Amino acid sequence: MTPNPSISTYKLIEGKEFIPLDKLLKLLNFVGSGGEAHIRIDQGEVLVNGKVELQRRKKMRAGDIAEFRNQRIKIEG
Repeated sequence: MTPNPSISTYKLIEGKEFIPLDKLLKLLNFVGSGGEAHIRIDQGEVLVNGKVELQRRKKMRAGDIAEFRNQRIKIEG
């Protein structure tokens, strides 16, 4: 059985409605570069709201949850 992923939060910058998925992965240091974020997303390694997400610049809005390598990030407004 796989352990439950840890969950953390990312608060959107005031006045912003979203953060692109690739930028989120990079800002949280889950990947070393934007290029690596694109590779991980393209390979189906990232889930958004429980489903594989293949859009590199998916707009992550308040309430969305991203999962990558057993870590979960909830977006807060």
